Amino acid sequence: MSLDGGVCRGGALLGLLLALLGPARGGSAQELADFDYENLAFRGFGVELGHIWPSRVEPAPSYGVRMDLGYLGPGVRVVPGISWWSSEMKAGEVRELEERVEQLIDRQSPGGPPASVSLGTIEWSDLVLSLDGHVVWRVPYGFLTFAGVGASAHLLNGAGEAIADTFVEDLLDTVTAGGNLHAGLEYPVHEKLRLYGLGRFEVLGDLQYFELRFGAQFHIGASAEGERR
Repeated sequence: MSLDGGVCRGGALLGLLLALLGPARGGSAQELADFDYENLAFRGFGVELGHIWPSRVEPAPSYGVRMDLGYLGPGVRVVPGISWWSSEMKAGEVRELEERVEQLIDRQSPGGPPASVSLGTIEWSDLVLSLDGHVVWRVPYGFLTFAGVGASAHLLNGAGEAIADTFVEDLLDTVTAGGNLHAGLEYPVHEKLRLYGLGRFEVLGDLQYFELRFGAQFHIGASAEGERR
């Protein structure tokens, strides 16, 4: 996927995010009062542990932090975050890269013996910078639930003994725009502590993955109306 294509896709998802950040009235989200821009403020941070199931690499753990910036509008919370994962590329993906390199060598050396390339194990990691919009509402027993969309930047890095300082490593080292859909549930254990879990589906070009995350948020300042137990 080219960077231009990724930016276009990320821009479209960001447009959807901005649409969600309009008035979200009706239902129990009204309990979260008619917040406006003055309610945007740093309110706490969460530490997360998760697991991803990707399309091109093996399933792997993920680690992250999120920041709670409060409410942009009625029931609409702004949550930037940083996460990271690293895993081995699937054997089929590595073999596809090997075949592409073999074809390139064969074209450059016509009439010679067929090329045979072994790239060994390739590690692929991703540092993700995200901006999510949560539409938040209350459900029974003191829980809060949320759903929304997000835009993200992915700093992908490929590594392996056989690909070091080659064009294959350059091919895997990219900065790509992406986006996600997510939904989750959180519970205010204490005024200063919340536990939460969420599922998210992330898309960045030809790499997609589903992720489950669980975390604890340390809250600073007073909770908003409608958030309290």
